[in-house]
Amino acid sequence: MRSLICVASNFQDEEVIYPFYKLQEFSEVTIASCDGKTVYGKYGVPARASKRFSEIDTNEYDILIIPGGFECPDRLRIDDECIRIVQEMIDKNKVVGAICHGPWVLISANRTKGRDMTGYKAVHIDLSNSGANVLDSSDVVVDGNLVTAPHYKNNPQFMLAVQSLATNKSHV
Repeated sequence: MRSLICVASNFQDEEVIYPFYKLQEFSEVTIASCDGKTVYGKYGVPARASKRFSEIDTNEYDILIIPGGFECPDRLRIDDECIRIVQEMIDKNKVVGAICHGPWVLISANRTKGRDMTGYKAVHIDLSNSGANVLDSSDVVVDGNLVTAPHYKNNPQFMLAVQSLATNKSHV
């Protein structure tokens, strides 16, 4: 199994580090950025990218993680190659997890209409305006191949849902 984490500057550190190590328990993990270089989180944690978004072949991945921290998803959602990755992963029914402000990227990929979702409270109106069914009291929401969570305090439940979904899909 192979996993991909897409990052941009000022990601929420906990929303990259926790998923990175959890994913390593059951998959090979790649970190990608727009230029394939290391980017830093809000608190200075490095995410060492080994690929550019433009180098990503979504057929090679089973899982995509989009972290939050409002600046990172705001940068990701205006990157055409990142949007391509998100669209292809969702359309190919791969597991896609977005936490905190990460659902902004799913909105920009035009893949939220009619989906049950959550995210950080600040993105609820955007999710609703995009046609998503916002479940604001939920710690984690799973809808088909999408897993969303509102905050890094939800990392354990978020990543268990991602793992469960990916493991069940790989046995089908």
